[in-house]
Amino acid sequence: MRGLLFAGAIVGILIGSFARAEDGSTCAAPAYLLATENSLPNVADAVKKTGRLNILVVGSGSSALPGSDGASASYPARLEAALRETFPGVTISVKTDVRPKKTAAEAAETFGAMLEKLPQDQKPELVVWQTGTVDAIRSIDPDDFRTALETGVGALQKAGVDVLLMNLQYNPRMETMLSVGPYNDTIRVVALDHQIPVFDRFAIMRHWNDAGDFDLFGSAHGYGMAKRVHDCVGKALSTLIVEASRVNPAELRIQR
Repeated sequence: MRGLLFAGAIVGILIGSFARAEDGSTCAAPAYLLATENSLPNVADAVKKTGRLNILVVGSGSSALPGSDGASASYPARLEAALRETFPGVTISVKTDVRPKKTAAEAAETFGAMLEKLPQDQKPELVVWQTGTVDAIRSIDPDDFRTALETGVGALQKAGVDVLLMNLQYNPRMETMLSVGPYNDTIRVVALDHQIPVFDRFAIMRHWNDAGDFDLFGSAHGYGMAKRVHDCVGKALSTLIVEASRVNPAELRIQR
């Protein structure tokens, strides 16, 4: 019972962590956090050759927002909007597969069947795998977490899909309750081994907190602020995807 209460407290922090920020803050992310040596070749081919890009975001509850406009305000939808603005001549589709309370191992074992069920015209060129939070809450052994990541990334790459890993959210209160470092480190190591990009959501959100864009330690929170954080995450993720695709949007517009 104590474990369930503890997990519930953590989830509450994750969902309700968006406190008031000063008006006019930009939520810009440092360039070094949006740079990567690893590329997304399938994304590049889709953008340059077929003119259609399908992205699937596999994640936990933090990839979604409640309410009637939650789907359109969540970071996957904001990612889609940002990519459409960057590549106006490309048909962009970002869909989600939300897996609340699923560990990396529980998610990874379903990836093969998940891709097989999709119609051909909906198969993704890129899967964004948001992971680590549930494993940290459940105190999954980091070695087992790494094995699960290796299995999941391997299955996706075997299916011919580009993969981008996204790590945990940052919240200063969460750091006092969870040991998040080993999970973020493991995500980074697996990404290096498989030569895939990482969206370092943890470091980016910590930067926003330290810069005063969002007071993630405060107790006050609201749906409007959560929407704004999701918008910022979507835009930052779009920047990383464009960077990893190695596609110059300006040159693409000239060619079209």
